Amino acid sequence: MVAVPEVEGLGRLVQRRAEPVPAPRRRLVAVAVSPMELLRPESDLARIIGESGRVDLLIARDDAPPPAEVPGPLVSPEVVWVDPDDLDEDEDYPGFDEDDEDDGVAAAVAALDLPDLRVHRLGLPGRLGPDAADMLVAALSELVGFDPEPGVYCVSPAPAPGDPERSAVVAAAQRIGRAYGVPMLRYKSLELSVVD
Repeated sequence: MVAVPEVEGLGRLVQRRAEPVPAPRRRLVAVAVSPMELLRPESDLARIIGESGRVDLLIARDDAPPPAEVPGPLVSPEVVWVDPDDLDEDEDYPGFDEDDEDDGVAAAVAALDLPDLRVHRLGLPGRLGPDAADMLVAALSELVGFDPEPGVYCVSPAPAPGDPERSAVVAAAQRIGRAYGVPMLRYKSLELSVVD
């Protein structure tokens, strides 16, 4: 039998077995040019997200912009008169709700079964260039937060000097990494991955 000393006011000094301290989960703030970087088969970004804790993914533009089309003039041989009362409005369609419109991205992301993934769609128009970097930095800054907790990482595609869209995304992520002092992680993008 071992004698355990008593301390006045505290009772017996008994060494307690230390409970395991849970390691803080890491949080990723990721950026992608388009949703295809996440949704395509064998996506390196999806693999990284699946192995992480909470992830906020900023998608810069929704999909590849269509090739530039030069609209031709619309000519009608007859004069057309339109009464504004005859124009259809959104509320004329029963059950129409603008928020319910979905291009399939939300359903495709949900099918990936990544419960800790939050997708934020910036929806920049057209192809991304250097002028988009400020918008990307502002959006990423909101996701990182004013004073990021330990364990926050910024994730961006691997640099590709020949791709202005990817260069804009990488430059914005690097600015966030320097400004907030968060480590950078890279993922292989579409062209760098082999899909069987």
